[in-house]
Amino acid sequence: MKILWVKGDRLLPVQNGGNIRSYHIARHLARQHSLTFFSYYSGTKDGAYESELKAQFPDSLALYTGTPEFASWKRAAHYLSHLSDPVPYAVSRFWFERVQKQLREWFLQRAFDVVVCDFLDAAVNFPEQLTIPTVLFQHNVESEIWRRHAENGSGWLKGTAYRIEFSKMQKYEQEMVRRFQHVIAVSENDATLMSAWVDPSHISVVPTGVDLSKFQPDLRRTAVQPVVMFVGAMDWMPNADAVEYFCREIWPRVLERIPDARFRIVGRNPSSRIQALASSNIEVTGLVPSVTEHLRDAAVVVVPLRVGGGTRLKIYEAMAMGRAVVSTTIGAEGLDVHDGRDIVLADDPGRFAEEVVHLLADDSLRQRYERAAAELAAKYDWTAVASRFGEVLQQIAGVSKEALLSH
Repeated sequence: MKILWVKGDRLLPVQNGGNIRSYHIARHLARQHSLTFFSYYSGTKDGAYESELKAQFPDSLALYTGTPEFASWKRAAHYLSHLSDPVPYAVSRFWFERVQKQLREWFLQRAFDVVVCDFLDAAVNFPEQLTIPTVLFQHNVESEIWRRHAENGSGWLKGTAYRIEFSKMQKYEQEMVRRFQHVIAVSENDATLMSAWVDPSHISVVPTGVDLSKFQPDLRRTAVQPVVMFVGAMDWMPNADAVEYFCREIWPRVLERIPDARFRIVGRNPSSRIQALASSNIEVTGLVPSVTEHLRDAAVVVVPLRVGGGTRLKIYEAMAMGRAVVSTTIGAEGLDVHDGRDIVLADDPGRFAEEVVHLLADDSLRQRYERAAAELAAKYDWTAVASRFGEVLQQIAGVSKEALLSH
């Protein structure tokens, strides 16, 4: 099977959740099929990235768009200049004529058996006529993320922007979900949301996985320090919101009960607001060479997300290392986890703090969750996940190709 995988922005280094998911699935598929990885990116031309992508995917094409990255104030001005556009800014800023031209050529030639549109933002560059069976890979239901941002509010100005973007995104996302021959969701919850827009038979669920060769429980660990940890890219708005919420509403309650506890925020590109949270009991690391080294220090991993969609890879990674996890319902949404058995779910800040305290103070309770977490995560190796993804592609390539040829 000849697969074209289309992704906006750089894939490497593999740091955020979406890139981790895409990388592992594409790598496994490339071992069994002919896979061309098409990546286009902005900023500055990056020869090192292009060489590394070629090393990882020999049949890759990295296209530099020639568009610079905007500073934060320029990004705001650019957003305002596109305020009247019907397409949401989170998508329209990934529109590139050179990318569209390359995709049009491939579709005219029918050069592949199936195409994967990786993330909704890449869809803006696809031709109107999809002459090759094409799958939209939905890591999140994007409009749901914007809806939750609008509901949580962030002042009048941001709240207004969120509501505008939510309205645009909902309309655009519904259109794209209907347009592509098939959609792959990462959770049953996301599939249910999108089933309101398209026949459920057009949606398949491929769950999130974990790299079990990298994330393994530390059976030698004995003494545990009261380290509470959050892991995630800090340039993703839902993560930044979660950390600020935790420090404001939850962490002071934990310190009242366990004064020597420490909170560590591990993730790349923390903003000045996140860096300002650092104190004698809060550490902001920024980008780290190895997430696993930090997870080994954690007594409890927290996922206090109030906004989000898709599934959080960070939860399975922490669980695979045998770490106790406390999460909001939204944070664990779509994952095969079980409150009270292998994870603790708490949405009220007072109860969230209480559960963290219980796990820090009670070794036997924490160890019970650690064992159950590791056992659950062991079921979700990326090999099995990628195999399921490949089965969906093969099915769509066969069925949709027949339908296209009949027209």
